[in-house]
Amino acid sequence: MPESGGVEHVDASPQEPQVQVFAVPPQKDASPSEIVEGFLEALTSDDPEFSTARKYLTKEASERWEPEGATTVLADGPNADSTRTRTDPDGDGYLYALTGRMIATVDKEHAYLSEQGKYSSLVHLVRQDGDEWRIDVPPNGVVLAQSDFERLYLPVSKYFYAAPSPSDGGEVRSAPAMVADPVYVRKRIDPVTQAVRSLLDGPTNWLDNVAYSRFPTGIALKKGTKSLAPDDQNRLTVPLNGRANAVKPDRCAKMAAQLFFTLRDLTPTGIEQVELQREDGKELCSLDADQAEASAPNRSLSGADYQYFIDDKNRLVRMPKNGDEVEPVPGPLGNGERQLRSAAVSRAEDHAAGVSNDGRSLYVGSLLSDERLEKTKVRSHAKQEKDRLTKPSWDGRGDLWVADRDPRDQRLLWLSQGGGDPVEVKVVGLGDARINAVRVSADGVRVALIVEHEGRTELKIGRVERQGTSEDPEVSVVELRPGAPQMEDVTAMSWAGGSRLVVVGKEAGGVQQLQYVQSDGSVVPGSSLPALTGVTDIAASEDERLPMVARSEEDGIVRLPPGANWRPVVKDGTSPVYPG
Repeated sequence: MPESGGVEHVDASPQEPQVQVFAVPPQKDASPSEIVEGFLEALTSDDPEFSTARKYLTKEASERWEPEGATTVLADGPNADSTRTRTDPDGDGYLYALTGRMIATVDKEHAYLSEQGKYSSLVHLVRQDGDEWRIDVPPNGVVLAQSDFERLYLPVSKYFYAAPSPSDGGEVRSAPAMVADPVYVRKRIDPVTQAVRSLLDGPTNWLDNVAYSRFPTGIALKKGTKSLAPDDQNRLTVPLNGRANAVKPDRCAKMAAQLFFTLRDLTPTGIEQVELQREDGKELCSLDADQAEASAPNRSLSGADYQYFIDDKNRLVRMPKNGDEVEPVPGPLGNGERQLRSAAVSRAEDHAAGVSNDGRSLYVGSLLSDERLEKTKVRSHAKQEKDRLTKPSWDGRGDLWVADRDPRDQRLLWLSQGGGDPVEVKVVGLGDARINAVRVSADGVRVALIVEHEGRTELKIGRVERQGTSEDPEVSVVELRPGAPQMEDVTAMSWAGGSRLVVVGKEAGGVQQLQYVQSDGSVVPGSSLPALTGVTDIAASEDERLPMVARSEEDGIVRLPPGANWRPVVKDGTSPVYPG
């Protein structure tokens, strides 16, 4: 340490170092193997247009090749398999086999899809102008190792609005919830502009039937717009083309809210305000953080006041979100009238649903008064308790979900506004697998299921589609996709954000771990949580500022405040839940 001298002010930037990686163009007289290796290395660079990678291709191949069309993510490759390298049968070229173990693809919509299996692709080389070797048949799109993908790509949630369903008479019951649609953009290639362009393109195919954008069809950034970045006041200006000129103020506010929630976490200092401009540069509308929340009142669970669980007297109890005082909930579910083994609280925290201690019956009661506890028409006739009703779940529309695990009559059930006749939900692609747990997202258009098949428990994410009429509703879950493909045994899960879940499970040959996963099945690096032994249940809020709650076989009900470690709350308790 210096012992003398003056004191100088040093500016500390909050931004992480932006180290740019640039590819090396092909060397003169490079061999075929050097060309293939150089091309694969160029795919891992921060080159915006892959211009260096194109130098390894023939002119015709460069014109055909579409790097943005598809990205293949490999766990252990790509490897240019030398044992299969051979001279082309025609004698004027080389064939190389690229191999690896595929774990996912990212399509032209930037949507991630878990896809396990072997990868193999042939790359063909010819002499260009009779001299230098070049690739005339490249692989489809970009091929990357998982480590390079995690370094180069960034997860972003685009926000849209939940579509009204025919079973509601064509209208949503309240202001439409916002739906998070996860995509991946290149981390160091102007992610803000990429995210805006992706948002303007609309929802990805998987969500297109159940979510919609308030941006008019055909809208785009104003011609000539190269890059978007917030100013020193964290205000972002987005110039739009002529399709936006006639947009009304109310609709513009909804558009700006979509942009605000999509972009707010993309910069180190966040976004404080979004301004949309007409084609002539005049302001169309602007929106700050408070106004954005007002434009999307059902976006999150920021209003949750309590965390809930079942105590040692089989009652539903609650504790303040930032306190340890435990008390029975008001109303019939907290007075011990019925012995409960699991429960769920509506997102408005005005009603709760409880499953009887024997797992046979589902009850619904008020949390605001002592009105009579209502026994629903849901009843399991399974012989064994473990085969009866799962913990229920409320969606953001006020509807209630529960599964009956009876081997003779397995069903996923939906109750409009928590009552009436239960509607059996058709789960497309489930086969003979059994549903062990159900959690519906706040937007009501996605459902997470823990399913058991042949001794293995997996996390599946499905899209909720509603048809029929208000008198005769039809509800189905379609296009199930892996939620945590890296885990072969999933114990518990909970939604923990717009497009994020927390999952408890084991990888092959591993120990139990707690990890965040995206709803598309991808894992964000560094997303593991502090270890906790014997976790049987977990609850998180879509508001990421609130502590996580879990049930441990050793420690009972425990809580994880942000940035801290697990802390015991009560020794005896089960079934922790947040509203939802």
